[in-house]
Amino acid sequence: MTQPDYIFETSWEVCNKVGGIYAVLSTRAAIMQQKWPDHVCFLGPDFGEHSDIYFKEDTSLMPSLLVQLAPFKARIGRWQVPGEPIAILLRWEHLLEQKDDIYAWAWDNFGVKSHAAYGDYDESCLFGYAAGQVAEIVMKWLNQSSVSKKKVRYVAHSNEWQTAFMLFYLRHFCPEVRTLFTTHATSIGRSIAGNGKPLYDYFTGYHGDQMAEELNMVSKHSVEKQAAYWADCFTTVSDITARECAQLLDKPVDIVTPNGFEHRFVQDGVHYLKARQAARTKLIQTAQYILHESIEKNACLLCISGRQEWKNKGIDVFLDAIRRLGAERYNNADKRHVVAFVMVPYLEQPFIRIGRTSIIFVPYYLDGKDSLLKMTYYDLLIGMDMSIFPSYYEPWGYTPLESVAFHVPTITTSLSGFGVWALQQTLVKKAKTVAPVTVIERTDSNYGQVVEQITKTIHAFLALPALKVDKLRLEAAKLGQLADWKHFFPFYEKAYDIALNKR
Repeated sequence: MTQPDYIFETSWEVCNKVGGIYAVLSTRAAIMQQKWPDHVCFLGPDFGEHSDIYFKEDTSLMPSLLVQLAPFKARIGRWQVPGEPIAILLRWEHLLEQKDDIYAWAWDNFGVKSHAAYGDYDESCLFGYAAGQVAEIVMKWLNQSSVSKKKVRYVAHSNEWQTAFMLFYLRHFCPEVRTLFTTHATSIGRSIAGNGKPLYDYFTGYHGDQMAEELNMVSKHSVEKQAAYWADCFTTVSDITARECAQLLDKPVDIVTPNGFEHRFVQDGVHYLKARQAARTKLIQTAQYILHESIEKNACLLCISGRQEWKNKGIDVFLDAIRRLGAERYNNADKRHVVAFVMVPYLEQPFIRIGRTSIIFVPYYLDGKDSLLKMTYYDLLIGMDMSIFPSYYEPWGYTPLESVAFHVPTITTSLSGFGVWALQQTLVKKAKTVAPVTVIERTDSNYGQVVEQITKTIHAFLALPALKVDKLRLEAAKLGQLADWKHFFPFYEKAYDIALNKR
């Protein structure tokens, strides 16, 4: 199998925690650094103090490069995640005055339709173009620095349409670099679902270009479609999204590269128990402060998290299921308190009181710097009893994977890539009522049934004796181990091989 000597990888979420792609790249970095020590370079946007939460500058790395990278105000350092890979953070604003020329170039050479651009299109595409220029400068510097006479193999990996212009730049100006493009969710698929259209019932009737016109997504769709076409290897994260790519981008993927997890993020032994207790103490104290009532230590703590996509992420289903649970438990003899945390940034709502079942909204990015909990998402997740992610549109579903990795049983749906993967695993197949991953069948037309099934699953979980819950938590951890990057990274190695041998 042919493998690269150097890897450039870029994403809008390198050292910039926005969503699931940050989790994918930041956990995959450790195994990449292990296989290619300091031969992996992540390229990300520089957001100053925000970036410094995740990035540590190191001027001793490639010091002679800094002068050449001056137009990009680039900083070289290490991403502060397991493996601590090299990262270059850069600015792109100086390209704004060249925007029209760059877009004309992209149209002439790659058929990218930038004329209908709006919103974040400019900053994303110009960042991608700048990342391509930076990769070229670094590559030439490495070639000059190399004492070996053998041909050096480079691959450049663009994640999502936001960084596709790096692929175009390198394909045109540095054709010796092999390119990969990963779509983590097609822009049109997400838009169809987010606009309330039935994505699944009429799936084979949708045409990507037509829907791009209808949904005012022409430019973003065009970038994504052309990146898929021009990449030496086109990948996506699940069989669900592979089907979308073939239908909406008119381009089947070369390989599916599922998302794994790095278990060095998870404490073990005594450290795990201490971290779980600390999380539960903080969550219960916070709930008591907000609800103005005493909550017992054995309260059942539930959660949902993710972007503020009301339908796509299943926030609507979650809230209806918890409301139904509260109504059904209102006159129930079981007085154990259930507290459901909605950990969705910017989703500000008042808390809801329904008997001994409460919903608390946490509208922050949980990076440890918020004014309420002051703990990171992972540090809080470990204290939960169960998580619920009833997604309608979820190409993979990193949140339920993170949950089981932290020994937290989870509920997801058949419309998530992770849910489909989980159904293929023995621990989930054999489960009857509550599983380490309970996968609810979801379609375009069974909303009420999904709410009902989630409510029943929570009832069943609440009825489990403590020993059964402990066993369930251990089974969740075992399932999480099956999704470790050591099992999933070989798909990426195959993708590199495809890219290096395609042309």
